Amino acid sequence: MSTRESDSLDALLAEGHGREGVRTLVSAALWGEIGEALHAGRLTLVSLWGEPGAAHMAVRPARGGPHALVTLACPEGRFPSVGRVHAPAIRLERTMADLFGLLADDAVDARPWLDHGRWGLTAPLGAATPAPATGAPYAFLPVEGEGLHRIPVGPVHAGIIEPGHFRFTAFGETVVRLEARLGYVHKGLDGLMAGADPRHAARLAGRLSGDSTVAASLAFCRAAEAAAGAMVPERAVWLRGVMAELERLANHFGDVGAICNDAAFPLMLAHCAVLREKVLRAADAAFGHRLMMDRIIPGGLARDLAPEGTAAIRALVETARRDFPPLVALYDATASLQDRTVGTGIVSAELARRFGAGGHVGRASGRDFDARRDAAYPPYDRLAVAVPVRQEGDVNARVWIRIREIEASLDLVSAMLDALPEGPVHAPLPAVAGEGTALVEAFRGDLFAFVRLGADGRVARAHLRDASWFQWPLLEAAIEGNIVADFPLCNKSFNCSYSGADL
Repeated sequence: MSTRESDSLDALLAEGHGREGVRTLVSAALWGEIGEALHAGRLTLVSLWGEPGAAHMAVRPARGGPHALVTLACPEGRFPSVGRVHAPAIRLERTMADLFGLLADDAVDARPWLDHGRWGLTAPLGAATPAPATGAPYAFLPVEGEGLHRIPVGPVHAGIIEPGHFRFTAFGETVVRLEARLGYVHKGLDGLMAGADPRHAARLAGRLSGDSTVAASLAFCRAAEAAAGAMVPERAVWLRGVMAELERLANHFGDVGAICNDAAFPLMLAHCAVLREKVLRAADAAFGHRLMMDRIIPGGLARDLAPEGTAAIRALVETARRDFPPLVALYDATASLQDRTVGTGIVSAELARRFGAGGHVGRASGRDFDARRDAAYPPYDRLAVAVPVRQEGDVNARVWIRIREIEASLDLVSAMLDALPEGPVHAPLPAVAGEGTALVEAFRGDLFAFVRLGADGRVARAHLRDASWFQWPLLEAAIEGNIVADFPLCNKSFNCSYSGADL
């Protein structure tokens, strides 16, 4: 990745300046202008992150096109707030302050996000100054009004799920405001990746969120390969696609069943759980791991497809094509399910656009974006990717997006196996300095990675952004005006990752 300077937004987005692989150094004035363009809807925020002395931002033209990467030098540890005019940046700015001590001027929300006052340090990846052993209680946003009451839920929940605190303000049973408090599963990935060799860093990336281990590993490895100028063998490229679609299938089958279970229809959960298990067993037979964790590595794959793998995956596809349509018909014909899902937890098209919501959340609210098609990375650049879109923005729409994506993924897996070439599955990654980015489509939506390699080939800086960063705030908006009892249903229809947003 090369760097250049630019002094105007039009020049930044012009042909040759906004293309992927070019990092642009900008002034504080242009940084602010980019924020205003995000607010106006001309640009979509891809990610925002920092390191000592610098703030970085990736944006995409709203009309389509590759993302542009910009850097603002921050010698005083401050930068103009983007969140002041563009709400999706707020939590990312709070994270920059927590980890690196980079402060956003005129920030609308300066509360800590990941830092729960238990680290013993402030800005551990920056100045790393001592901090009190315990911090002040978290200041939830105030809500005023007669007859309102608050309901705290979590961070420990009645199930084997990740921790997160939800603070409801309700009028009777109607939710007036929901505010989420996350960060309980912060893993320190930014710090752990710094100085790591790319192979180990890829293992760390695969633990960003366990249900998206394939997608996160793929994003990191594609960024590292771009940084090193490495070519991946064709067989590995196609097998990576097979693994990504198997991961999508497993999660979508699980989510369809779980949403129905939260609507008091456990029969769908039982049948969908069987299909999910069949996906996991096929993945294990093909790649030696049910979740395919640590199978994607820089330069290709850690192992080839097992001899019995193709037959196992084709059998899965045949079974799913036979058993899933009756379940779809059952969902569509069950009045009690429709009563719970139709019109519940609506995300407006405007909010989905403003937050750049990816995956089933964005596409259920009319945002027609899929990184497999719109970023066109291999092997999807050689395949026809069907992207379902609905306009209703409710729980039902998010279910139907999953249903249609399951159907599309079954077709993609078959097409990939048909096109699978022979040959090696790994090529060495050169130990050279460089920078690279990648945008891939996880089952939740687009997942972004930035990697900088030092002269010794080790990771100098890496940043991952899961789709959940831009979906959690929309869940807070979606539940407003609904009853408290519908929150589990809305929450599961989003299925945001706690871990993915906790780094």
